[in-house]
Amino acid sequence: MPLKLYQRGKAWHYRGTVAGRRLRGSCKTTDKAIAARQIAEIETREWKCSFDGPQAVLTFAQAALMYRAAGKSGRFLAPVEDYFRDTLVKDIKAGTIKQMATTLYGHCSGASKNRLAIIPAQAVINFAAESELCPHIRVKRFEVDTKVKEPADLPWVKAFMAEASPHLGAFALFMFLTGCRPGEALAIDRKRDLNLQARTAVIRETKVRSERKAHLPVPLIAALANVPAVPGRPLFIYRNTDDLTLAWDGVIKRAGIQRLTPHCCRHGFATELLRAGIDVITVAWLGGWESPEHVLKTYGHALKKRTLTDVLIDADLTQAINKVAEIAIKSNAY
Repeated sequence: MPLKLYQRGKAWHYRGTVAGRRLRGSCKTTDKAIAARQIAEIETREWKCSFDGPQAVLTFAQAALMYRAAGKSGRFLAPVEDYFRDTLVKDIKAGTIKQMATTLYGHCSGASKNRLAIIPAQAVINFAAESELCPHIRVKRFEVDTKVKEPADLPWVKAFMAEASPHLGAFALFMFLTGCRPGEALAIDRKRDLNLQARTAVIRETKVRSERKAHLPVPLIAALANVPAVPGRPLFIYRNTDDLTLAWDGVIKRAGIQRLTPHCCRHGFATELLRAGIDVITVAWLGGWESPEHVLKTYGHALKKRTLTDVLIDADLTQAINKVAEIAIKSNAY
């Protein structure tokens, strides 16, 4: 039985069977002509789905809705979803996604295009593919410039803290000593996440959708204990990194120190641990990086010091070589 219109109150409704499925619902209109066009579209969609499979009617917006409903992260997804809207997933190819990334984020680096556009679009489509609603898709990422990340060190952080407010100074030290991302540090709740007696903080890692417990060294305990509570504000008072940028840059100018971003404190955490001889697997675990390979690729420059080869020579050999060198110098002096 095809779909038929009927009135309930002033609104038009439909009911019937299409492609073996019983359907009923409201057209949400009092105009019969509009309602008739609606049920025609519904019938067409159902028959397409029956003959050609779900991919014939699945739109990106529907796929994104299922993706969110499954509890997946919607971070960066909204602009991508707005771009594709009712585009059928089957019509979205790798080149289409790269074009979308260029259109939305043409002013950004390759890494940003990958993170903000390609990854969320690909995640939605491949999630639908896991439910056998469409084929999987692979998209070649934009090339990424491998720039050495400038790390902060403890003297820099101390100089910064000397000119900063208690909130901003503790914020910088917190990132440097826990490896926390700026956004994660700003999300720290004084009552929920901090335990100064146990010297721990719960860091909710938004990027990888997990959480870890970080150790709080004594200087950080002291800095956090001196941060005054501001009603209606988070621990470090700033709600996002955009809010603190002006204050952050002002501190750097007053301190007369190198211009580093808040994220450089996280870089410093990894760099200083590697320089101290901590193995890369432990560094990745302590800082919440997704893999040791990522840490090594990003922060391996911390170990690029030619004089490190001196560790291959033991003390006795060094002493013997020095004596030979002294004799040679004396001999050449005459």
